[in-house]
Amino acid sequence: MENSVAFTVPAWVPEGAQRYLDHTESGRSIRDIARSAGCHASTILRQIRRVEMRRDDPLVDAALQSLAQSHFSPTEFKNPAFAVVTSEENRPESQNAEFEREALRVLRRLCESGAVLAVAEDMDKAVVVRDNGEGGTTKTAVVDCRTAQALALNDWISCDNPGRISRYRISSAGRTALSHLIAEVENRARTQNEFGMAESQTSFTPANSGTCTSNQPKVRYNTVESPLIALARRRDKSGKPFLDKTLVGAGERLREDFELAQIGPQITQNWDRFLTCGARGDFVSDTHIGQGHSSARDRVTKALSDFGPGLSDVALRCCCYLEGLELAEKRMGWSARSGKIVLRIALQRLKRHYQDQAEQDRMIG
Repeated sequence: MENSVAFTVPAWVPEGAQRYLDHTESGRSIRDIARSAGCHASTILRQIRRVEMRRDDPLVDAALQSLAQSHFSPTEFKNPAFAVVTSEENRPESQNAEFEREALRVLRRLCESGAVLAVAEDMDKAVVVRDNGEGGTTKTAVVDCRTAQALALNDWISCDNPGRISRYRISSAGRTALSHLIAEVENRARTQNEFGMAESQTSFTPANSGTCTSNQPKVRYNTVESPLIALARRRDKSGKPFLDKTLVGAGERLREDFELAQIGPQITQNWDRFLTCGARGDFVSDTHIGQGHSSARDRVTKALSDFGPGLSDVALRCCCYLEGLELAEKRMGWSARSGKIVLRIALQRLKRHYQDQAEQDRMIG
């Protein structure tokens, strides 16, 4: 019994939450847990009280409920969102890797100035929005609510005033975790490169989905913000921003559809056919793909197909994979500082693509 929690509960669940669930759901006494952990009973009691006090946070409460249902309730009542699976590709360590990838993506967006994670009651998706400085907001990421719950349970995001729509911000612990995650990704990439291998771009998929393709370009999280946000801050001699808000919005729209396509159930997507020097892959999907995710995939495909070689390269790398300009220039063999010009041209083409699509939709409607 003493190893049951560590074996069944996903590795991303913090120690205090594991002990809380072991006490409240399994009925183990505080002294028994303390003996197994090799610490004083008062330490376990403080951890359990601390977790209990955090249940006023709707995301923390939902995460604990899901974990209780999936790991401490009879099998017929288990919640598939956190269910333990037995297939080799979905072992607990794989689930933890998926959580780390999603955490890295979301925390990076929450580090941007004025960014919050908005969570509405009874919705299965949350969104990261950022203040655009003109009284409005820009949506920068779509987040599965179970990922948001995991982030809250780890205290990486916090909400001062939960309500019908709760707004979470990255915490100091979240910023520390982001630094560690970035370091781990770069260390793994460095180790793999030493053995002649490339880190693959993989998507976050539910526990019962197929494996991802392994020949996609690696993603390096070496910056806190999107390359588009950094370029939008630069100004020319006349004081105008290098990228105006309409171009940034076009790039964010492409990345939002890209992320929606990637998180669809049972979908494996190879985008390499849009890379000038990449392998020419095709879609590998299952008949259970949701209509919304399929539509997002089709929108990304149409947009990238409209670019042509070179422009689709830089759009996919900088807007979707969030590669920095220097890395993108190096991979495409371009001269230094030429990438920002090509990226602006690509965003102008992308903006025109969306305008043309809107016009076609109006004509059809």
